Amino acid sequence: MNTMESMREVLGWCSLINIGVLILSTILVIVLRDKISLLHAKMFNLDERDISRAYFQYLAHYKILIIVFNIVPYFTLRIIS
Repeated sequence: MNTMESMREVLGWCSLINIGVLILSTILVIVLRDKISLLHAKMFNLDERDISRAYFQYLAHYKILIIVFNIVPYFTLRIIS
């Protein structure tokens, strides 16, 4: 049965998993930036500056999506119940 409590629990776990993926992605981009940038620059025939901008945009967009689709609904359900 889809109760508010079960929905809140699902959103809470989704938030934790997505935040974990965001943290892991951020750490990997910071630690392995040179190797990954070189690989992606060769794969897609792009400048390394463009690759750095793409990494930043990816992390920023992913963070916004986590907030909008996981964290805000989670806290909304917490306030309602």
